[in-house]
Amino acid sequence: MKSIEDSVTALPERRSIDDIKKSYPDEWILVGDHEKDELDMEFRTGIVLYHSPDKRELAYRPKPLLKQVKSTYLFFNRVTPRTSSGRAIVSIRKNDASIC
Repeated sequence: MKSIEDSVTALPERRSIDDIKKSYPDEWILVGDHEKDELDMEFRTGIVLYHSPDKRELAYRPKPLLKQVKSTYLFFNRVTPRTSSGRAIVSIRKNDASIC
């Protein structure tokens, strides 16, 4: 009898890096079978295996999809600018009518 982890899960479709970044702002993203541009060695496409704002969640989650890929690439998709202390940078315009 097969366990849940032994059952084969279909891999999601391959996506461009721009599409991946738009879908998962400020999250850790584990990409499988990523392809790089030969000239600048930049990551161009891949298969999103897992994503989470918490890196520890990716570390402790069961990963049946990892058995189906040859390589992985983990990165944090920073969208919100932060200070060195980790606080979000929020810009406020001086003449904004919505600020009281």
